[in-house]
Amino acid sequence: MRLTPFLLFGLALCAQAQTNTQTPPPPAAPASAPAARLDKVEVSGQASDEAKRRASTASKIVISREDLLRFGDGNLVDLMRRLPGVTPGGRPGRGGEIRMRGMGGGFTQILVDGERMPPGFTLDQVPPEQVERIEIQRAPTAETGARAVAGTINVILREPLARKLNEARLSLGFDHGELQPNVALTHNDSTAGGLNYSVTSVLNRQRRADDINSRTRIEPDAGLVQERSQRGRSLDQRDSLNLNGRLQWRLGEGETLQLMPFAVLAQGENHSQFAQGGEPRYTQVATQSEGRFRMLRAGANYQKRLSEDLRLDLRANGGGANLRNDNQRLESGGTLDRRQDDHNDNRDRNLNLTGKLSLQTAAEHAWVSGTELEWGRRNNTRTSLQNGQPLLGLGDFGDELSARTLRSALYTQDEWQASPQWNLHAGLRFEQIDSRGQAGAALGEVRNRSQVWSPLLHALWKPDPRSREQLRMSLTRSYRAASLNDLIARPVFNSQFPSGPNTEYAADSAGNPNLKPELATGLEFAYERYLSKGGLLSANLFARSIQGLIRRTLALEDSVLNGVPTPRWVSRPRNLGDARVYGLELEAKARLDEIWAEAPPAWVPLQLRANLSLFRSAVEGIPGPHNRIDAQPRFTSNLGLDYRTPGSPVSLGVNWSYTPEVLIQQTEILSSRTSKRVVFDAYGQWAISRDTSLRLALSNLDPLDALSQTVVDSGSNLVTTESRQRTFRTATLRLETRF
Repeated sequence: MRLTPFLLFGLALCAQAQTNTQTPPPPAAPASAPAARLDKVEVSGQASDEAKRRASTASKIVISREDLLRFGDGNLVDLMRRLPGVTPGGRPGRGGEIRMRGMGGGFTQILVDGERMPPGFTLDQVPPEQVERIEIQRAPTAETGARAVAGTINVILREPLARKLNEARLSLGFDHGELQPNVALTHNDSTAGGLNYSVTSVLNRQRRADDINSRTRIEPDAGLVQERSQRGRSLDQRDSLNLNGRLQWRLGEGETLQLMPFAVLAQGENHSQFAQGGEPRYTQVATQSEGRFRMLRAGANYQKRLSEDLRLDLRANGGGANLRNDNQRLESGGTLDRRQDDHNDNRDRNLNLTGKLSLQTAAEHAWVSGTELEWGRRNNTRTSLQNGQPLLGLGDFGDELSARTLRSALYTQDEWQASPQWNLHAGLRFEQIDSRGQAGAALGEVRNRSQVWSPLLHALWKPDPRSREQLRMSLTRSYRAASLNDLIARPVFNSQFPSGPNTEYAADSAGNPNLKPELATGLEFAYERYLSKGGLLSANLFARSIQGLIRRTLALEDSVLNGVPTPRWVSRPRNLGDARVYGLELEAKARLDEIWAEAPPAWVPLQLRANLSLFRSAVEGIPGPHNRIDAQPRFTSNLGLDYRTPGSPVSLGVNWSYTPEVLIQQTEILSSRTSKRVVFDAYGQWAISRDTSLRLALSNLDPLDALSQTVVDSGSNLVTTESRQRTFRTATLRLETRF
């Protein structure tokens, strides 16, 4: 099964070499009118995406709206696991961190409309219905930013049309017996005053039941082996309303103004109950949490053509986000019952100003220079009570945290068509981030400053200007700055041991104000071959050399609780050392007759998709052989088929994705393991009319349990913690219409 994408890629190369000089086969018999219209839309979308990808000197992959909505995914995270080189964290259907090239820990830059989102925002808060397209950049550029060691994923929201059009999508999903309703509405229109606008609203409810099934085994050097377990069930419900709009005015010749409001309103609650076995202090635990998230943002973009060759672009984007959580944990079955109450209130505000000048010269130079300035402020209020009393030890750190960041950047880049065969791209970017925070008398004021210069070089070479083959090369400097939470974080005591000593498997967490940014030197080399009918064959080699890798380490520290020294295990981020990452990414997509010239007419509409990514990495100072970058698998693969029945309004498709087991040696004493991930999806679409269709999407048809394991070998104890959770088949029925 691992070789399937390799075989498809090799067969496609061989078949294409044999058919380059052949005349294309005669077209199939005309289909009915509705089917012909659908085919026309598909070919047009592919040509547009192909043109954007081919024209970009820096490597770029563009995923169209049609491709994004094909499988009816409920969130962007599940959707992205089918994209080349993209791996999601978490279980199927449950969201998680998005990673490029398997690199976890924030190495992937996530943008929405070219802007970084505030803390607390995740991609699964953006419904796929709000997205126009997704652009994936494997190498950074001076304009898009250098905080992209693994790459950049830019989510572009719906854009206004110049005509009136309404769209509605009504969905009903089923997940482990729970209903998942979703309603999405889009309105496009224009006015006589030169205004084009688009407004999209999405109302969504997610209700999910999960198992709690974990086991901890403690093997001391001397003494009896202990085993503890947790078994129970949790129920999570989230309601959200997402709103975004685009208002675009044409103020004059070469002058436009665009406003982009964006809002996310969400609330949720979680209830869990589980039993603890193996002589714990408490045998029964019940938890309850409630949360609310509010994010309101507005952006403005002013563009003016100052002359025939010079253009000014000014952008402002600002807003705020509030996240409030109330958690309650009730433990019983011990000598005395214990109740813990935690309240967290996070308030983030930020403003981002950018300006750039673009100059197109007669000598085929496209020069862009700009500046960026961003202010950010975070305020956090935390209250922790145990049996109604303040939790011991936290008073020294205060209930309030305030932090401020100031980011400034300058950049310039030039894209030059040196000849019909060569496109060159050179850029230089300087970025500085100042962070300050205050969190109680025990921590005092924390300051951190990072400065990074990033030179960036890209080249595109075509052996022949009319050739469908091209080579890409990139040499880049990128970095990852430490997050505000890693720099300025008050200690968080583990809820299982809120006072006194804790254990290796129930460690506290804390920040580190002395963190330095991770610096990466990157190299890319890619080969692309564009087929005659929209297909593509691609191979991409990449390498990253990372200095100052940040990773959380586990150590026994002397904490002071109410003036009494108490040894506690603490997880804290540190700059460990250097790391090397490299890999190979293969991608193939084609219509069947592009790789099989004599394909039967009924099979010609079959679209084939495959990608395979191979990853290797090594972290210095960590014992091998599994001293890899956090969460990086050895490879990921996808294989998909799409088929539109000739003369029929029915479309069908399947996709199979595979990620092997991941074993990571994180530190000298800590290792982790996650089980393999195999997901099989299918969809069917019936075009009822030109403007209305019905789609049935089935996901995770062969569900596998998700197993995660951590092992801590502290010398005195060997602690193994395992968690096993089921995954579930999901089904979504969606009615889509335009009016």
